[in-house]
Amino acid sequence: MPRSLKARLALVLVLCVIVGDIGYLLVQRARNTIHIRRDAAYASVPDVAVVEPKPAPPTVSMTLPGTLSAWYEAPIYAQASGYVKMWYKDYGANVKTGDILAEINSPRLDAEYAQAQADLKVLQAKFGLAAITANRWRAMGQSQAVSGQSVSVQNANEQAAHAELEAAQHKVDAYTAQIRFKTVVAPFDGVVIARNINVGDYVGAGSGNMNANGTTSELFMVADTHAMRLFVSVPETFSSILKPGLLAKVVVPQFPNTTFTAKFLTIAKGFDPNTRTVVTEFTIDNPDQKLWPGSFASVTITAPADKGIYTVPTGTLVFQEHGMQVATVDGQDIAHFHNITVGRMSDSYTEVDAGVTPADRIINNPPADLLEGQKVRIASPATGYLSTPPATATDTTTTEEDE
Repeated sequence: MPRSLKARLALVLVLCVIVGDIGYLLVQRARNTIHIRRDAAYASVPDVAVVEPKPAPPTVSMTLPGTLSAWYEAPIYAQASGYVKMWYKDYGANVKTGDILAEINSPRLDAEYAQAQADLKVLQAKFGLAAITANRWRAMGQSQAVSGQSVSVQNANEQAAHAELEAAQHKVDAYTAQIRFKTVVAPFDGVVIARNINVGDYVGAGSGNMNANGTTSELFMVADTHAMRLFVSVPETFSSILKPGLLAKVVVPQFPNTTFTAKFLTIAKGFDPNTRTVVTEFTIDNPDQKLWPGSFASVTITAPADKGIYTVPTGTLVFQEHGMQVATVDGQDIAHFHNITVGRMSDSYTEVDAGVTPADRIINNPPADLLEGQKVRIASPATGYLSTPPATATDTTTTEEDE
């Protein structure tokens, strides 16, 4: 074969390879462009997961901390200054109304009382003399033996002596009352839950036991524990269930396997601005005095819930300038925003009072750039990803699910 023919064939072969390579590159580029456009079109439609509103349970339940207090609880202070002569009731003693708790030795008060009694006797004698003198002058005045002015003076002296006598009698009565306070008695039937005195302690009138640092404390604390008062701070979102007839289950640490029943008594009708809670008072019968004042209590309150309320995951909520909203998907997979009225909220689920229906498909965790009327693609979550929602939306730190 001539050399020139071989050269031509080699050139043709090279040109074919180049043309084929260029063609392949052009075809591959076209394919890549198509794939990129298709991927871009696919990515322009966001994938979303949807959930349906679940009807709220017929009851709402929450567990809150509470504090037990006695039915009556009285700190007893001294009304007479002196030194403790003797105390007769110790911690835990059962007492009846009028039982002697302690006696106070008050020499100064005794001396003042004796002085007041002596002053009373003096004024009694003065009044007797003034009355006799006035009677004589009135008799002489009738016979015109003395002037009318003199009779008026003696009458005034009698009245002044009588007034001084009454003042002295009231003073003696006041000291008599103070003398009675030397004996400290129980104000009602109950149990002594505190004793802060010992023999020889100095106590001050109107205060109590004088400590080494100059402060005072009550002599005794007496509590009536035939029934207990239970105080619970209820969040304002649950205050609507607090009504007469409401019952609560109570458990205390010292009896973990015993459940006590508390009855609703009253509500403060005002919220604490710091905690947004309202003080609620319950009563518990305590005939065997198993419950003690000051005890911590775990209080479970269960009440009928309002009808027509649904629960949705808290992640579905959208906070916008128009208020609280959720994003729903219609039959054409178009997203729409709807205003809702939110009830009780928790970390996981929220109650919706108005704005949703059971047939709504609500976007869970909607994208931040989702727009009204935007096309979306509904994605099915993997098995076990989307768990069944709980029975109610309640605070995880203060409430429990109603099983």
